[in-house]
Amino acid sequence: MLLGLDGDSKAWRALLSDIRPAMAAFFKRRLIGCEADAEDLVQNCLIAIHAKRATFDRSMPFTAWAYAIARYKLIDHLRRQGRRGTVPLEDSFVLLAEHTVEDGVVRRDLTRVLAILPNRQRRLVEDVRIGGFSVAEAAARNGFTEGAAKVSVHRSMKTLSASVQNHED
Repeated sequence: MLLGLDGDSKAWRALLSDIRPAMAAFFKRRLIGCEADAEDLVQNCLIAIHAKRATFDRSMPFTAWAYAIARYKLIDHLRRQGRRGTVPLEDSFVLLAEHTVEDGVVRRDLTRVLAILPNRQRRLVEDVRIGGFSVAEAAARNGFTEGAAKVSVHRSMKTLSASVQNHED
């Protein structure tokens, strides 16, 4: 991405070629039985990545940015369809898959963002915001009182939000 932004057309073509299979898999998993729609969305997504490349923040991970574009393209497509997709029962295992490529990318990016917090606060935020624990449960697990845990989670989220906003500017 960075080479492409700096004018290397070969690197740019390679990036678009390399990301194509991941985008195709992303859309096919969500549009089961709609191969043509998935392929159209891949093309639209690649065009959007190309058209919006100037908005890419060089200090942020490329994959998170690209998958955000893909998610918005998918949402726009589903809104235009005006219906909810259905999946035959025998194919429903795809909806319940435990791990996808983008999950790993998101997890890596999330780990990178959470790394700015001290360990104790990070574990508390992970328990409450990611793990699904109540504030009281997370407080007990991490040695906080419930009130201190609420304040810590609030302050940590404020810190994380400011960190992400600083990277967007």
